[in-house]
Amino acid sequence: MTETNKQLNQSPVLYVGSYTTVRSKGNDGIFVYRLDLSSGALIYDSAVDAGPNPSYLALSPDRRFLYAVNETMSLNGQPGGGVSALAIDQSNARLTYLNQQRSHGGLPCYVSVDRIGRYAMVANYATGSAAILPIQANGQLSPASDVRQHSGSSVNRQRQEGPHAHSIVLDPANRFAYVPDLGIDKVMIYEIDYTNGKLAYHSDVGVHPGAGPRHLTFHPNGRFAYLIQEVDSTLSVFSYEAESGKLTELQTVSTLPAGFKGSSTCADVHVSPSGKFVYGSNRGHDSIAIFAIDEQTGKMTFVGHQPAGGKTPRNFTIDPTGAYLLAANQDTDNIVSFRIDAQTGKLTETGRVTEVHMPVCLKFA
Repeated sequence: MTETNKQLNQSPVLYVGSYTTVRSKGNDGIFVYRLDLSSGALIYDSAVDAGPNPSYLALSPDRRFLYAVNETMSLNGQPGGGVSALAIDQSNARLTYLNQQRSHGGLPCYVSVDRIGRYAMVANYATGSAAILPIQANGQLSPASDVRQHSGSSVNRQRQEGPHAHSIVLDPANRFAYVPDLGIDKVMIYEIDYTNGKLAYHSDVGVHPGAGPRHLTFHPNGRFAYLIQEVDSTLSVFSYEAESGKLTELQTVSTLPAGFKGSSTCADVHVSPSGKFVYGSNRGHDSIAIFAIDEQTGKMTFVGHQPAGGKTPRNFTIDPTGAYLLAANQDTDNIVSFRIDAQTGKLTETGRVTEVHMPVCLKFA
């Protein structure tokens, strides 16, 4: 094996989910890349057809399987979208399609896998529901074993006329599933019944009216959770109690510059592997907002804004080494690579831009 091939095999693998039915350029919807850690460049490897709009992705904990939502309002003649399973070739990280199940709701937009790989969980945006699907030993999905329908509305009648579940995230203890619902300004909290494959309602936490909670992520220290809110472009930090699953709000900040007058909505949120910084994406302002974290209190201090290098940064990710942030700009069909300053958290463009049709989700293996 040449030195170049050795370096390529050691490069982190990146899976990219996308839309295939909007401005369509073919059926291949999940793309496989490798990240060159010396330059921040993405090196194309392969692509696979995983059904219509395999937009959001999740990996099994053993990295043997990949799961993708099929973000549609109807699928195979039935209402709602789907969830597809794919096997990962352990020798080269390429994907093979396995099977698909119904998501039991319209426009599924987020999928998670529990930390022992027994269940996939999906949030359905259009109809405001969450479902849990058993994972078989061969990675295939069984039909949903439980579906939870949300109800209610909130103050923004254009965006919050009904429930809109926007993500489903497992806590560090692998006991609770948190479902931010944009339409009802709540994070619904379910306890996972691993014996029967159920999502048992546990509690919920409300946010300020008109916020529109979207994505949630936990701090590496397991003490805090960060919630980005789409409608009013805010980012909140909560304390997290592992035993009770309780979230208590500590601070809320704007992700936009003071005096900003344009139209913008938030999308994604991630904490750096070091735990020192939290990042959020703005669609409209088209930027990544950067905040430093006080690791004792969890509270945030504004650092700056980095232009995303394209329009509508729907999703972004940080590589496992913490060296690079990659922003997926949905409406300019590109992924832009930034180098992270480990001391300040600030971002610098590497000059490496990858063309991908409508990238929605980035997941490192």
